[in-house]
Amino acid sequence: MKQRIIFTFCAVAAFALLTACGDTATKTNMTNNTATAANNANMAKPMESPAMPMNSDNPMVGGAPMMKDKDIIDNAVNSKDHTTLVAAVKAAGLVETLKGAGPFTVFAPTNAAFEKLPDGTVDTLLKPENKDKLKGILTYHVVPGKLDAAAVAKAIKDGNGKATVKTVQGEELTATMEGDSVIITDAKGGKSKVTIADVMQSNGVIHVVDTVLMPK
Repeated sequence: MKQRIIFTFCAVAAFALLTACGDTATKTNMTNNTATAANNANMAKPMESPAMPMNSDNPMVGGAPMMKDKDIIDNAVNSKDHTTLVAAVKAAGLVETLKGAGPFTVFAPTNAAFEKLPDGTVDTLLKPENKDKLKGILTYHVVPGKLDAAAVAKAIKDGNGKATVKTVQGEELTATMEGDSVIITDAKGGKSKVTIADVMQSNGVIHVVDTVLMPK
């Protein structure tokens, strides 16, 4: 039995995100998420023993401290492990979106994660003519609201070992446990492990993952 997580955030922040994206499909998905989020407002309450260990203030990612008073983009640009992701976000025109009020949960693939893709995939996606496809892949890594380690653990437990989240792109991701690790499974059955959890941002939270998640 799957447990669906949808998080609440203010209408003003949602409007700012939709305006920045300028994408009709994304606007529809974000509006739907906002309309139904109130039913699950208590999902993010902390557990005594979260499945993903929480980080202390200003954890290190890619050799740089992640400052919780900075936004997702301002932190990501300092991580040497996320240069490909930052380049992709810029090419997709999502910088202003991810600098918005949010809050957002971002599953952030490392450079090594992008290197797992078939040769030439990243270069192809970065071409201007593939901007929409790239935007779809990147927004598939973003969930509206602030989904921290405690919320993930609670949802997996409540869902008898499985929890689903709806992404900004519109499709779902599935969270499960394998030993002590949280695994995120995409629409094609690909699996990505959360390697660093709860990297807090001023406009949400980042969870570093080791594989790029792909929509259908």
